[in-house]
Amino acid sequence: MGPSAARRTTGPSAADSVVPRPVRIVERSGQLVTLGDPVRIAAPRQVVGEARWFRRCLEEATGMAVELVEPGQPAAVILDVDESAVSGGFGGFGGFGGSGGSRGSGGSRAGRTAGGYRLVAGGDRIAVTGTDPAGVFHGLQTLRQLLPDTALRRAPTTAPGAPDGAPPLAVEPVEIIDWPRFAWRGVHLDVSRHFLPKDFVLKLIDLAAFHKCNMVHLHLTDDQGWRVPVDRYPRLVEVGAWRRRSPAGHANQHRYDAVPHGGFYTKADVGEMVAFAASRHVTVVPEIDLPGHVVAALAAYPELGNTGQRFEVASDWGTSPHVLNLEETTVRFCTDVLDEVADLFPGRWLHIGGDECPTDEWEHSPRARQLMADHGYRRPRQLQGWFAARLAGHLARAGRVPVAWDDLLDAGAPPGMVVMAWRGVPGGVAAAAAGHDVVMAPQQWLYFDWSQSDDPAEPLALRGSTPVEKVYGYDPLAGLPEEHHHHVLGAQCQLWTEYVATPAAAEYQYFPRLCAFAETVWSPPPADGEPRRYGEFRPRLARHLGRLAALGVNFRPLDGPTPGQARVWRGETGT
Repeated sequence: MGPSAARRTTGPSAADSVVPRPVRIVERSGQLVTLGDPVRIAAPRQVVGEARWFRRCLEEATGMAVELVEPGQPAAVILDVDESAVSGGFGGFGGFGGSGGSRGSGGSRAGRTAGGYRLVAGGDRIAVTGTDPAGVFHGLQTLRQLLPDTALRRAPTTAPGAPDGAPPLAVEPVEIIDWPRFAWRGVHLDVSRHFLPKDFVLKLIDLAAFHKCNMVHLHLTDDQGWRVPVDRYPRLVEVGAWRRRSPAGHANQHRYDAVPHGGFYTKADVGEMVAFAASRHVTVVPEIDLPGHVVAALAAYPELGNTGQRFEVASDWGTSPHVLNLEETTVRFCTDVLDEVADLFPGRWLHIGGDECPTDEWEHSPRARQLMADHGYRRPRQLQGWFAARLAGHLARAGRVPVAWDDLLDAGAPPGMVVMAWRGVPGGVAAAAAGHDVVMAPQQWLYFDWSQSDDPAEPLALRGSTPVEKVYGYDPLAGLPEEHHHHVLGAQCQLWTEYVATPAAAEYQYFPRLCAFAETVWSPPPADGEPRRYGEFRPRLARHLGRLAALGVNFRPLDGPTPGQARVWRGETGT
């Protein structure tokens, strides 16, 4: 590939619309850099996987031949790994102590350079240098956004009458230095309330990675369905994966559809998800919700319950009064399940739920009363802390980090537990003050099952509304004393699926709010200490929606749902 003869165009540059916004962008003078057929990518051994992934992206979208060559050979795209990649290079830019380095920049507990990269496009080449392989991958995701939107499609597109052959791809001359603000940039998906197919989970992982999110949290079990096989307890999916009906309309209407619903992921499916995610530097975090939200497990194994009654998988939303008993055989069941789940999901973290656990049944249980007497407990709620400590200790001995919702703070969360603060900022404050690492997930900002607006045409949702502007204004460190900022691993957006029955509905609820969320956990806050400015983000987001369209995402337009997305015809709403 020789130097491009193409000139830069006037107007906003592609670099100005990258989402999430990089730490530092400097536009360079000069000609466009073009990637013409064939494209050569030079990559050292440690990032060959990232190079192959990028090659597949280009080949699929453009039809051009893409070749991998050894470092030092002529190439249009040059990849490299250098731990100092983001530590300098701009005049007056002092690396991680500079602008964007405050207020938890790199809240990154894995080290302040993890996942960082430098991208330089100029002359006749594009160089992406990462502080590690993840950084190279993130840099390549930014490069994809610098290319025309057609480069994000799954097959070449040419205008009618255009000459044969793929047109060259042009990139404006630019230098970008970038790194993540937080180490935990999470996207949650509930697949229990509505089972969503493996292909959608793979797409969600891909979209999370495109936005530089690195955790995908799968809520695999609940009252309404169990979605992962456990060899020692086969009835968990034989019975627990299926319910006979689902609510029709809002839960408070008490109407049902009478349509059986369910499904589960095979072990091969899980292995595929985990490998697919790992190739994109995403960790899949499984959640097995215990000791509440367990009616699906009780339907399979009623002896785990407190009452001796038989159950069927729940067909209602909400919180069930039925929880696990506290017998040693039940604790062993739980540790057996967690062992098999840990074998399937090799990531460091394993979520054990712990939310919304009623204690009424324990108040009438001889076993529970004896445990209270043995341990000097005054409240049945403390038994949940005892239960969590048993499971957390088991996971810790196996080298895993237990994670739980902030409800567990009320019961006495065991040391070493990572706490997800969903009930609001106070849960994160309390967890950090108690010495726990925290993932901020407050429902008021980051629950994407809430409606995107108060427009009656919005699809049915749990409640409303959380518009994209509100998501963008959230700061994971807001409200936490500065001395506890080091405990904030990051933040996570949640999608519970009581009212989300299809992949298209899930995409609508996620996007474009996930784009705004991604910027809050990746990009540094404004240097002046003021909140992020949605007025600055909105035009970049509007440009970014073209990328989502090319990727085939059923996103909500900024001015409201399309007629095909709306719950009612707009003429009937008076809007």
